[in-house]
Amino acid sequence: MALDARKKRILEAVVEQFIHTGEPVGSKFVAEAMDHVVSSATIRNDMAALENAGLLEQPHTSSGRVPTHMGYRVYVDEMMKVIPLTLSRRAEIDALFNVRNADPDRLLEDAAAALASITGLATFSTTMIPSTVTVKKIEIIPAGARTVVIMLIASSGVVKNKVCRVDFNVTPQIIEFFLRFAQTRLEGKSIDDITSSYLSAVSVQLGDYSRLFMPVFSALYDLVKEINEGQYFTKGAVNLLSFPELSRAAYDLLGFIERRQEMLDIMSHSASPVQVMIGRETLASPLAESSVLIARYNIGQNAAGAIGVIGPVRMDYAELLPHVEYFARTLGKLLSETYNE
Repeated sequence: MALDARKKRILEAVVEQFIHTGEPVGSKFVAEAMDHVVSSATIRNDMAALENAGLLEQPHTSSGRVPTHMGYRVYVDEMMKVIPLTLSRRAEIDALFNVRNADPDRLLEDAAAALASITGLATFSTTMIPSTVTVKKIEIIPAGARTVVIMLIASSGVVKNKVCRVDFNVTPQIIEFFLRFAQTRLEGKSIDDITSSYLSAVSVQLGDYSRLFMPVFSALYDLVKEINEGQYFTKGAVNLLSFPELSRAAYDLLGFIERRQEMLDIMSHSASPVQVMIGRETLASPLAESSVLIARYNIGQNAAGAIGVIGPVRMDYAELLPHVEYFARTLGKLLSETYNE
């Protein structure tokens, strides 16, 4: 149904009022919102037409109307006026990041906690590894007579390291030998290609040294696996219990949010920088009465992860979207600085 300007204004008024009150919206309120330039009878007729179009519904006879999930979608796509962050709110968010932990994983977790505190919703932050990510560099650093630190740097900017005990005396010659080998066999390879079977096949090429370097290859595989799996943090899930419409499905909803892979599956529906997924659009039954806002961030020029919020369908999209986007931009900027250092 193509909406004329008046019906759009009515839908907008109903959505925004319901977001703030959670109560059905009647024609009297809509008439006041439109400065009484349209009669209540005309508004009632238009509200009935919007109901027939599937954009509004009437929970009880003779009550006002509430938006349907489709109504929210039309509102977000066509009518919503995003509320920019004030300078004071930006300063508040920047101050939260200024006391950040330098460790990238802690930074990711702290960002989710800060966003949950500001929005009063459940939040998540994650690294998302594109299939194009390759091994940029491998370092092996002596840490003792028979101890080394294996460092793997991915093309996405992610850095992982692991302490490894070996069965040989660590000498500069052995370090140089392994680094030359790693440069020709591993650097530049896709992270996806470095499987346990590939490393086993590569290690055989070391001949008599194969057994000695087995702990090193094992550590490398663990690092590749960590990069592939990424990080996933959730905060503020208990905030959702304050919304009556989510109380019935709270157990399933809170459990779902904790399951990293299922949340990543939802994010994979689109690669756009910002996603607004309303109710059943997520195709996940525990989220049927929730909305998910996702903003992706880059490390340098590479897509690296996402941060987002989960809340009731009647969340304030116009206010929340700028918050999520600003968190994503700031997170990407700080992570880029950290990895460059």
